[in-house]
Amino acid sequence: MSDMNAAPTEHVVEPAAPHCASGARVEIITSRDVPLGGPRAMTVKRTLPQRQRSLIGAWCFCDHYGPDDVSTTGGMDVAPHPHMGLQTVSWLFEGAIMHHDAAGYHAVVKPGEANFMTAGHGICHSETSTQDTTSLNGVQLWVALPNSARNMERRFENYKPKPYHFDGGQALVFMGSLFGQTSPISSFTPLVGAEIRIEAGKEVTFSVNPDFEHGLLLDAGSVELEGVTVQRSELAYTGIGETTLTITNIGDSEARTVLIGGEPFTEPIVMWWNFVGRTHDEIVEAREEWQARSERFGHVEGYVGHHQDGPSWLPAPHLPNAKIKTRANPSPVARPEMRIDQPKA
Repeated sequence: MSDMNAAPTEHVVEPAAPHCASGARVEIITSRDVPLGGPRAMTVKRTLPQRQRSLIGAWCFCDHYGPDDVSTTGGMDVAPHPHMGLQTVSWLFEGAIMHHDAAGYHAVVKPGEANFMTAGHGICHSETSTQDTTSLNGVQLWVALPNSARNMERRFENYKPKPYHFDGGQALVFMGSLFGQTSPISSFTPLVGAEIRIEAGKEVTFSVNPDFEHGLLLDAGSVELEGVTVQRSELAYTGIGETTLTITNIGDSEARTVLIGGEPFTEPIVMWWNFVGRTHDEIVEAREEWQARSERFGHVEGYVGHHQDGPSWLPAPHLPNAKIKTRANPSPVARPEMRIDQPKA
């Protein structure tokens, strides 16, 4: 998925300061509405990145969308666009998306299957909801690659985790380890990612890595994390030092959540549009190469947009007139007092 903001912010993130968390404090990260695509754009709800917090572990981007009535919104139609220095993770609850990329991979993203595209030094891809999709609902996540992997060759992986059933619900672990389940997908920094469902009126307490910070996104239902109510499309953040987390379904229907987490990312990064780099100059260079349609990002074969007059590729937005000052990502400890309601589109 592409960041469709016409004037994307350049994010410079410094390493998190060491902090020893004590107590299960919860920080709520609210979402903002962002249009995805042209005049019939579907709207996504973005929680990462933003000023309040730019990363959770190496997770640096989180879009939540749907359920969207495709007949009304037009569904997803994102023409070929570039990425560098990151790994995309697509996870659907409903509907299907056709993926084409410059590494030659063509795949249908389906509910319950995680699709991982590692951009490395550069890749481009397209995403369109399939013709038989009537309702689209899911999340799009990005992972910042560390220096050791950010210039690697592009690649694509798919994984369909088996459900792990516990008293009161089930989990699908698509990255890292949780509930005794481990994903085989390559992780370039210590990470975890899982869909967790909790039955109405039930509660689950599970072990987590105390070296990790975590974020819980609510897709459906009503839940509390550590006694704090989480609204739909919000990320409930907990810092390092926790050994268990408790999710309680306070509603009368099944609740569906996505948990992400990882060790605090210790490398300063610059994020702008669809690029993750280390300096402003790297971003400028990548933009110039994409605009020149260089071989760095390759070319997509097989993209067919929903509209005949739609773009065949996405040009990069204009860069800001000046470098944006460095911002430090907060220490990996929850700040309950930091709830900020984001502006709507």
